Amino acid sequence: MASSLKLRHIARYGQVLHLLVGHRDVLDEGEEGSTEDAERLVGELQHKGPAYVKLGQLLSSRVDLLPPAYVQALGQLRDQAEPVEFEVVREVVEEELGARLETVFTSFDRVALGAASTAQVHRATLPGGRLVAVKVQRPGVRRRMIDDLDVIAELASSLDDHVDTARRAGLAQMVGEFRRSVMAELDYRQEAGNLRNLAKALEPYPRLVCPAPVDELTTSRVLTMTLVEGQGLGSISEPGHQVAGGEELVEQLFKAYLDQVLMHGVFHADPHAGNMLVTKDAHLALIDAGMVAHLSSGAQDCLLRLLVALTEGNGTEVVEVLASTGEQLEDFDKQALLRQVSALIAPVGDAGMGDLQVGRQLADLARASVESGLRPAPELTMLGKALLNLDDIARRLAPDYKPRQAIADHAMYLMRHRVMRASTPSNLVSAALEAKDLVEHLPRRVNRVLDSLAEGDFRMHIEGLNEAGLMRSVQKLANRCAAGLAVAAFVLAAAIFSVPAAGPKWMGVSAFTVVFLGLAFVLAAGLVMATFRHDLPQRKKARGA
Repeated sequence: MASSLKLRHIARYGQVLHLLVGHRDVLDEGEEGSTEDAERLVGELQHKGPAYVKLGQLLSSRVDLLPPAYVQALGQLRDQAEPVEFEVVREVVEEELGARLETVFTSFDRVALGAASTAQVHRATLPGGRLVAVKVQRPGVRRRMIDDLDVIAELASSLDDHVDTARRAGLAQMVGEFRRSVMAELDYRQEAGNLRNLAKALEPYPRLVCPAPVDELTTSRVLTMTLVEGQGLGSISEPGHQVAGGEELVEQLFKAYLDQVLMHGVFHADPHAGNMLVTKDAHLALIDAGMVAHLSSGAQDCLLRLLVALTEGNGTEVVEVLASTGEQLEDFDKQALLRQVSALIAPVGDAGMGDLQVGRQLADLARASVESGLRPAPELTMLGKALLNLDDIARRLAPDYKPRQAIADHAMYLMRHRVMRASTPSNLVSAALEAKDLVEHLPRRVNRVLDSLAEGDFRMHIEGLNEAGLMRSVQKLANRCAAGLAVAAFVLAAAIFSVPAAGPKWMGVSAFTVVFLGLAFVLAAGLVMATFRHDLPQRKKARGA
């Protein structure tokens, strides 16, 4: 274990291990844990700094590893901190933009709108009166994050090598992906690109908005974007709070999110209530695009199949998709998974639409996969966590919303869209060229096959088979069968001639009976000797190889 650890980090390892040991019953032994334990873990992560807060937010997506109490508590984990002094903010902005603050902005509020351990946001006004929000990264936070991520990655790699639970969960791989995500999140130019992509994905849904970045005033440490004001969904404490047009907002949000996941392959990876506002004109704003996830075309197809199968209650298809996308461990039991999945989706047909929580069902499927020896695909856990958050938002804005029916209907639309997208001019041209090649060469190839058949010179070459060995085995089997039949025939003939009849006798027994029994004995003895001399040594040799 020490091979992957560094002496200069020993004290830090001890702190992290102390935290893990305090929750070992849940993290390693799979116990449910209590809400109090989960909230204690949240407090400890907040105390350790921004990297650990981000790690807690990541763990909240691992619905396959943690019990619901921990998933819920970590899902509410928010990175909050005391704001730094205004002069520090001024220094960072002027250094990044290369100009005095008063030159760039006609006004810049000294009091932050909000503050986290990595950055804080200030309201400002551009020349011309345009209101903007300026996100400023705290000095030194990148260096601290890198040091903390080094410690987490080193410890995860060692735990992966020595702890079975960590290995089954793919802890080192998960932390590696987490590290790349966090480093990308610290570059605000990438977040500006994420905002542009998000705005494009939201275009078909007029009641969903997001801030627009101001590119000329954005650097790796300063992000300037249009100011969006409204009531934070996180401040709506009671689920069921009525918002004007809430059901339409939720429906557009679900559909837009499915578009991002299953059509665009790039989606807002953390759509929780704290990242959303209800504006004064009853629009829903997604205000933080720092964390996004990417999906391959194959992963999108699999998730689409899974959602369709889930909404139809097709347990067999659900298991097939889970098994084909996940990583099958040594003890994977497909039948056990099918039994669990069937039990999970059986209530779908009987439940009212409003009673079904799709995010919760995906979370339960991920946990069932792990229990059956299948490590679920990361895409499944990300989608499950995101839909869990959307379930919570739906309960806040429109408790009567029916997500299952909306997902089923929109999945059909997405399926048609993917089929149409596959029929692009380039794909059609490629298919036409392949068909042209087939049509041009097919007659000549068919003629060659027919000529070979007519001349009796048709040969088939199969790679991967030892034809000579196969023929020897078949010939040996035929010889053994023929010898056995000959023995049986001689015994039968001997029995026939043993019936009293005329003919030569030997010691009172028909001479023919003695001859046929003798031949049968010789053949049988030869068969046994051949078995011991050839077949058994070859079998032992094959086992040794």
